[in-house]
Amino acid sequence: MTATPDDCLSRNEWICGAYLSTRREILWDATLQHLQLTFASVVLALLLAVPLAMAARSRRWAAGPVLGLTTILYTIPSLAMFSLLLPVYGLSASLVVAGLVLYSLTLLVRNILAGLRAVPAETRQAARGMGYGPVRLLLAVELPLALPAAMAGLRIATVSAVSLVTIGAIVGFGGLGNLIYSGMNTYFKAQVLTASALCVLIAVAADLALLGVQRALTPWTRPSRRAAA
Repeated sequence: MTATPDDCLSRNEWICGAYLSTRREILWDATLQHLQLTFASVVLALLLAVPLAMAARSRRWAAGPVLGLTTILYTIPSLAMFSLLLPVYGLSASLVVAGLVLYSLTLLVRNILAGLRAVPAETRQAARGMGYGPVRLLLAVELPLALPAAMAGLRIATVSAVSLVTIGAIVGFGGLGNLIYSGMNTYFKAQVLTASALCVLIAVAADLALLGVQRALTPWTRPSRRAAA
């Protein structure tokens, strides 16, 4: 169907309802890929960050190397990071996920370690006095008390991952970044604005969802009604 002169697509406007209606499947596929890349990278980074933070906490000599290495990884520019990982993963979604995992480690390891270190020594001693072994102490006392700091790091890492996924457009796996990149090349205003707005919505929604999870898992951090009154 040929666009009429009055069509916002033909006028290349920033806000265009016709773009949403005619590109619904394209937007959905790009959003789904964006979510998949973000979720995979954050989950894998979390699985790596927890044991790294625990090792850094239990062995003081390991804290410096672990924090130093993750910090160095975070300073590597994204283009250089993808270039370094390219021989291993090739031009694939795994390349983007691997890069995002390495970037997320800095935020997650630091916050999880800070949470573990913030557990009062007297609390650990009291738990040991009640017969808690190392594993039970970690799972029932230390990790729950470290949750607020860990969740704060997870929220930041997730929002950062949502943003960094767009860089994957340079290798063809950038989710909504693919639309932003192609839209900028062709100066397709509606596509650039719509894809960018969806990225912001995903980041805000993810942050609010994790905040809700944090509040549900850490009820003791919420002010009591009596204290508020």
